[in-house]
Order: sequence, then C-alpha cells, then structure tokens
Amino acid sequence: MPFVHPVGGLSVALLSGLSLNKVMPSILIADSHQLVACGLHATLKSHGLDQVVGYASNEAELFDLVRNFEPDVVILDFLAEGFTVETIVKLKSLGRIRILALTDAQQGSTLVHALRAGVDGYVKKDCDLQEIVEAVRETQHGRKFFCGQILETIRKEGIDLETLDVVDPDCTGVSLSKRELEVIRLIAEGFTNPQISEKLFVSTHTVTTHRRNILQKLGANNTAAVVMYAVQSGLVSPNKFLFGQSN
Repeated sequence: MPFVHPVGGLSVALLSGLSLNKVMPSILIADSHQLVACGLHATLKSHGLDQVVGYASNEAELFDLVRNFEPDVVILDFLAEGFTVETIVKLKSLGRIRILALTDAQQGSTLVHALRAGVDGYVKKDCDLQEIVEAVRETQHGRKFFCGQILETIRKEGIDLETLDVVDPDCTGVSLSKRELEVIRLIAEGFTNPQISEKLFVSTHTVTTHRRNILQKLGANNTAAVVMYAVQSGLVSPNKFLFGQSN
C-alpha cells in the first residue's frame, strides 16, 4: 500500500511489498509540516523514488517509526517544530541511518551544528526539485551532497569541512557519483554549463551544483584542477590536450 497520512494527528507508515523486501533503500520523511511532507513524497514518487515508508511530525513519532521500519534514509527538517539538532545525534547513534537535512535555513552556525551532528547531506527547501531528488539519490547510496546554496554559505562563512569530517581531502578517497564523473569528463572536454545541461538533460542550476560539489570533494579551486583530475583518472585522454584539431 502507498504512503498514508494518519487520522487524529498520529503518523502511520504502511510498507509496500517492495519496501518489505528492501530492494531499494527505504526512506522516512520527518517534518512537522504535513503539506511539505506530502509534496516531497509526491515529488520523489514522480521521479521513481517510491521507497517512502512513512512520515513523522515530531521526534517521538520519528523514533517510533524508526524502530518499526528501520529506514535507510531519513529526510529531516531538524529546525521544524518537534525536532532539534539533537535529533540528528540520536539518529546517528543508532548506527547505519543516513540523514539528509532539508530545511529553510542556511546560516553558518546552523550548518556547523548539523555537520558536527552527522548529517550526510544538506539541501534547502527552495532548491530546484531536480537538485532535491538528486540529493536523496546520493544520500541513498551513501554519498555526500550539499546544494549550491549550502556550499556557497560554507565558503562565505569559511567553514572547514575537513575538520568536520564531511569530505575526504584526499582525492583518492573521494566518493564521486556516476553523474559527477560525467560532469567532470564534460568539463575536461571544454563544455560550458549550459552545454552540459543539454547533454545530461538537467537544469543549468543542477550542473552548477554538481560543479561546486566536485570542486569541494576534490579540494580543487579551479577548472584546471578538475581537468588534471580527469586526465589522471583516465576519464579523458591526455592526447586531447596535446594535439589541437587542424583547421
């Protein structure tokens, strides 16, 4: 049966046969605003992410559902009424749960608290829908994802992600998604963001976010460093840069 909202203010989760078999990582939404939760669930479902097992409107309901259904991913607005940053700490103490923060705020101090508490990704509610969906997919597969707005705040506030153990500063240990590797290859081949957007059938905003995530993960400051990584990793042939095409 599909995701169901409760009567009388109590949240209920009903699992489908797919979720019971754990074919794909299961997802739990934690947000005090039911409209937001319903909209997010509908968005995920329309993009093929139909593994949502339930909705919690406060911390008590969240941990009750976690005990009953053992979700792999929790999409959490820890700033919403009924939740706090301590909710993240408590979830992480259970071991394997991955947490994607989805909030309205992006202040530096809020980010630091969330990162130290252990969030695996962080996106804003006003982000492009494609970006939010991509964040959920990346979190499902155990990879880090921060939207472009969050990365911009991290840079402006001078937050040191390395000291927060958010990303591995050693490129050999960086976990890059298949889509990020595609973007790296296209960047190395000289394509612009709008051209990459057309080739990958995503928005330019999403491409910009991928580029920022790539730079952050690689510890790179410019496109030249990304090109070098692409060559060293065998994503593109060095001959492409040694020999120009004849006119």
